[in-house]
Amino acid sequence: MSTKVHSWFKPRTYLHFDNPIGYKKAKKIVTNIDVVAQHSFYPFLQFTIKTSKISKEKISKKITRENKPREISYASHLDSQIYAYYAEQLSKLYEEELTQLGLDENILAFRKIGDGKCNIHFAHDAFEKIKSIGPSNVVAMDFEKFFDSLDHRILKERWSALLGTTKLPADHFNVYKSLTKFATVNRDELYKNLGISKHNPKHNRYRICSADEFRNKVRIGYKLIKTNTDLYGIPQGSPISALLSNIYLIEFDKAVKAYADSCGGTYYRYCDDILFIAPAMVGISTIENFVTGEANKARVKINSKKTVPHEFKYSSGRLETKKPLQYLGFLFDGKNTYLRSGSLSRFSERMKIKVRLAKKTRAKCNQERESKGFPKTEIFKKDIYSRCTHLGRRNFIRYGHRAAKIMSSRTIRKQLKPLWNRVQDEINRP
Repeated sequence: MSTKVHSWFKPRTYLHFDNPIGYKKAKKIVTNIDVVAQHSFYPFLQFTIKTSKISKEKISKKITRENKPREISYASHLDSQIYAYYAEQLSKLYEEELTQLGLDENILAFRKIGDGKCNIHFAHDAFEKIKSIGPSNVVAMDFEKFFDSLDHRILKERWSALLGTTKLPADHFNVYKSLTKFATVNRDELYKNLGISKHNPKHNRYRICSADEFRNKVRIGYKLIKTNTDLYGIPQGSPISALLSNIYLIEFDKAVKAYADSCGGTYYRYCDDILFIAPAMVGISTIENFVTGEANKARVKINSKKTVPHEFKYSSGRLETKKPLQYLGFLFDGKNTYLRSGSLSRFSERMKIKVRLAKKTRAKCNQERESKGFPKTEIFKKDIYSRCTHLGRRNFIRYGHRAAKIMSSRTIRKQLKPLWNRVQDEINRP
């Protein structure tokens, strides 16, 4: 008889301080509130990656790349299952709260909304709202260092309120404590001290080290564990962190939504990205001041450098704005919707890398074939087409065509049309 696996459980095989855990054992632990209340959480493993932001200048058409460091943290196997289980329990209560407050269409990130709605639908809804209002003021804002600045006291209050209690139960409190007084270990330093290869860390091992080695070497000997001593900030990498960030902002969302409704506008929040749409009679500075004031109450800070106002006005019977609104990977100028030029540039760069790699593989293969007296082979195109053209099942081009269909956008289709020939040109390039 097969065992039903609940949605909170996901097999995890990455290397951490503990061994991977199966569903039966995980369920036995995570559903026992006494065990969870006494559970000792391992530190998060942390490392830094550089994400590339590509932009294209309009006049010179010069493509520039900005490398932005991003810290990645991930919990141990059992800890992740506990976080995932508690996230599922809290998510049900959070969804009920959103429905009761009329916020279920305003909070977009880390939720399942409608019948498979995604960023395409969210962006399209926002653009259609602007069209329906006509002359309007739209302000795009975001929070500065969002997860790093969440106030622990407010988080505990919101968490307790969602459970309908004045105090967190012991099991919930232990989970809360692990995410506020969280500990981290730099992965690269750890591997170096333990003699683990960064390029092949899993070689003949299922966990980084034994429990004794963790205590005697990682904690005491090398002193690699760093603990958050601030009264704010939670790690971004746990299965529950995203949901907690939403729970944290319930009062903020409620206030901003009420204000948007009162002035005939609307409000959307996607994680730390805020979009406020209002009729032109509502001044941009008024919007900014209100949202900033509510953010201050929640002890989070609006990043003023990334606040971008847009005035949509009629010109010759057409709704226009001086600078197109950028939202969830799309641009909107009042009439037409486009894919971001940076997304297209990033696709072209990745496509060229893919083709170059295929050519190198072909050259190496042909050397071996020639040495054995076999004829040369052509470049292997199947993988290129799968990843870089409409012939693939899930890639940027398919996403673009889906967006064009949902948004009824001729401009997106026009942007995508030359990309097939670019792939062919790169393949045929000597």
